[in-house]
Amino acid sequence: MNFEKYYVLDTNILLEDATNIYKLSQEGKNLIILPETVLDEIDTKKSGFEEINFQAREFARILENSIILESKKKDLYKIIRLKIDNDKNTIIDIISKEEYEVNIKNVSPNIINDRKILEVASFANTYYKNEVEFLSLDIMARTRAISLDIKTDALVGKDKDKFDYEFMKEVEIKFNDLEFLDNQEISKFDKEYKPFNFSYCFKVQSSDQVVLANIQNKRIRVLDEDEIRDQIVTPLNKEQLFFSDAILHHFYNVLIVEAKAGSGKTLLALSGALKLVRQKHFQKIIYIRNSIESLDKGEDVGYLPGLEEKFKIYNHPLMDSLDYIIRTEHKRKRNKKTPDQAVIELEDSEVTSRIEQMIANYGIETMWVGEMRGRTLSNAFIIIDEAQNMSNKTMQMVLSRIDNSCKVVILGSNKQIDNFYVNKYTNALTTLLKSTKNENNLVNSFAIKLQKVLRGPITEWAEEIFSK
Repeated sequence: MNFEKYYVLDTNILLEDATNIYKLSQEGKNLIILPETVLDEIDTKKSGFEEINFQAREFARILENSIILESKKKDLYKIIRLKIDNDKNTIIDIISKEEYEVNIKNVSPNIINDRKILEVASFANTYYKNEVEFLSLDIMARTRAISLDIKTDALVGKDKDKFDYEFMKEVEIKFNDLEFLDNQEISKFDKEYKPFNFSYCFKVQSSDQVVLANIQNKRIRVLDEDEIRDQIVTPLNKEQLFFSDAILHHFYNVLIVEAKAGSGKTLLALSGALKLVRQKHFQKIIYIRNSIESLDKGEDVGYLPGLEEKFKIYNHPLMDSLDYIIRTEHKRKRNKKTPDQAVIELEDSEVTSRIEQMIANYGIETMWVGEMRGRTLSNAFIIIDEAQNMSNKTMQMVLSRIDNSCKVVILGSNKQIDNFYVNKYTNALTTLLKSTKNENNLVNSFAIKLQKVLRGPITEWAEEIFSK
C-alpha cells in the first residue's frame, strides 16, 4: 500500500483527542504508526474520570473496531497492520519489540517510555520507504527525536495558527461626537471594525479626554465607570474596567480572558459574581479549576469539593481572592465609620470564619471536572480558571453542562501551561480566543487581554525578565 505520509504518534496526541487518529489518517491517505508503549500507556489511563481517561477509553473503543490485515517480523521488531472497520479507511501499524536498548538502570523511570517510543520511531524511519514524522505535544520528546535525526512536529504549531487579535482599539473622535456617541453604530467611527473588537478607547481630538465603551450588537455602549467601581474590588485600569463592565452587564453571557499573572482576573471575576448574586441575578457561584500537577507524563490530579484542607490546597486562587475580599471589605467599612482612625487588621481566625460564612451566604461551590458529566448547571455565575490547562474536549464537556440561565467567565494564561497533553496552540483557551474571529449568533461573547500586572513590583519584574 502506498501512503502520502507516515506518522509515529506519541501517547499525548491520542489522549488529547482520540479522534486525532482519524484526522491524521485523512481517510487512509497517511499511515499511522503506534509503538506498543503508546498502547501500554493508554491502557493505564483507562480508569478514572479525567478527560484523558475518557479519551483512553474512546481510543480503546476505536481499536475494538479493527481487523488485522497482516503480521510480519523485521529483525527484532514485530509489525501488526490493522484497519479500522469503519468508513474512515484508517490504517495503523503497531510496532513492538521484545527487548529494548534503553538501559533501565541508567535511565530515570519517567523517561523510559519516551526512549522506547523513540527507539521504535528510529526503526520506522529505516523500515518504511518514506521518512516518518514523529508527532508529540511534549517538547522534550520532540527535542530528543531531533537529536536522533527524526523529523518531528507538535501536531499544531505553525505560524499561521498564531493568534493576536485586537480586542481593544483606540479611535479618535471629534468633540461634537461626544453627545451622541452612546448607542451609535461602531462602523460610523471605525470603518475597519471586526467582530473581535469588543472594547474601544475613544480619544477626543485636541483634548486629553478619553471615553471608554464596549460594543453590543455592533453599537457603542459607553461605560458607566461609577457603577462599575461600586463593588468590593475596584477596577484600577481601563482593561479592568472593560472586563468588569462585561461581567456586570447582562448582554454578555460568555467572557474569555487571557491575562498575565497578577493582573487581577480571578479577583475581578469573583467580585463581580458576588455583586450579581447579591442583586439576585444568580443563585450561586461555581468555581471550576483544572488542577494539574507535574507528575510522570502529566498525570492529572483532581480535587475534592468542600471546606476541608483539600478544598484550600487545590483552590488557592479562590481562597486567596476570598481572603483579599474579606479584608478589603473590612477596611472599607471601618474607613467609612472612623475615617480618622487606623484600621485594625482582622485576625486570621476571623477571616477564616468570614470566608466560610461568605461561601454559605453566596452559595459558592467548587467543582471537579471529573464529576461534571451528566450534570446540568443552572442559575449560576460560573468561573472556569486555568483554561490554558484544559483540552478542547474537556472545555467542550464543561461548557455543555451549562444552561442558558448562567453566565460563564473563562480565565487563563498561555504563559502558564503545565499540562503535557496540550500546548499553546491546542488548548481550550486559545481555541476560545480564536473563536471570536467570526460572528456568533448563539452566544454574546466578550474577550479581553489583561496585560497590566497589579499584584506588585516583584510579579511585574518576574513577568518582564522571564517573558523575553
